[in-house]
Amino acid sequence: MTLHVVPSFGRIGEENAFAVLARATELQRQGKDIINLGIGQPDFPTPEHIVEAAVKALRDGHHGYTPANGILPLREAVAADLHKRFQVNVSPEEVMIVPGGKVTMFMAILMFGEPGAEILYPDPGFPIYRSMIEYTGATPIPVPIREENGFAFSAEETLSLITSKTRLLIVNSPANPTGGVTPKAEVDKLVAGLARFPDVAIMSDEIYDQMLYDGESHVCLLSYPEIRDRLILLNGWSKTYAMTGWRMGFSIWPKPLYDNARKLAVNSHSCVNAPAQWAGLAALTGPQDAVAMMLAEFDRRRKAVVAGLNGLPGVSCIVPKGAFYAFPNVSQTGWKAKKLASALLEDAGVATIGGPDFGVHGEGYIRLSYANSLENIERALGRMGEFLKSAKAA
Repeated sequence: MTLHVVPSFGRIGEENAFAVLARATELQRQGKDIINLGIGQPDFPTPEHIVEAAVKALRDGHHGYTPANGILPLREAVAADLHKRFQVNVSPEEVMIVPGGKVTMFMAILMFGEPGAEILYPDPGFPIYRSMIEYTGATPIPVPIREENGFAFSAEETLSLITSKTRLLIVNSPANPTGGVTPKAEVDKLVAGLARFPDVAIMSDEIYDQMLYDGESHVCLLSYPEIRDRLILLNGWSKTYAMTGWRMGFSIWPKPLYDNARKLAVNSHSCVNAPAQWAGLAALTGPQDAVAMMLAEFDRRRKAVVAGLNGLPGVSCIVPKGAFYAFPNVSQTGWKAKKLASALLEDAGVATIGGPDFGVHGEGYIRLSYANSLENIERALGRMGEFLKSAKAA
């Protein structure tokens, strides 16, 4: 028997952080002590008042389907929160509640990706962008994210890559995997330049919008009215509120695309888990102390990671301004990035992700998540230092 799966599945990729997590878990089962700086999720529990809101919702009987686009109180709260933080006007009718951040990527790329189309995406960047672009048959066009720019995108370089075939531009700031934050002046230049390309849609991945350091402030693309009619905003609860397993995301869609997104929701997941939506409401409308506490702790760890990495032989690391990742340059160690990441896991007991897992421009770098305790981070840096001093590059 031969099962004929459509060819597009041969092009679909993965997020290697989960493969590294699986290998780290297997090594731990074998009795090895593994410090995981690979996976990008907060190591804090979801704040208690959010958990209690979900419990209450279950006890109150919220056990059934909800509207495909999410319950109205939650969509209203998303709109109110965006207005409060960025002084932008968003209608609840533009808000779509989705099960996590990836769903918005999936929907947006499905809408614009087809053979003959081009989609621009950041590289190094979140690997699902390229995976989904290739799945649709569109041509992925990497926008280089360069260390010399502080891992901010360059408006000039981005605009130079747009052609008559470009359908969608994906931008991400604060960025995964680099921790780069693109300054407002550069975003201004990009938006001004996009006036020359009125048929190009924009998807702005702003999932790390509250994770900023050193006085940086987030530039929300909703603040630019001239692109609102073609802007898709991706955001959610996973990182800010330590809710990765709750699968809670939201997106803002321009009116011409909203009903397409709603239909995709109906055809795929029907709706988001009902009690989780009430938890999301409590997150936005309740106390924000836990968010501030987590950010302060991430900041402490960030400083320790950067200082430690810059003390390792052959390693240099610029200071990340956002998210909870460091993206050190390891090119002077003599190791290829993925081989180094693999050796650090197998021989030193430290899980990291090789830069090429984030794109063709990721060679020479590895990603470390500092969503782990300061004690574990310091132990990991010690192990990395010992390994780099004693091991020969493969």
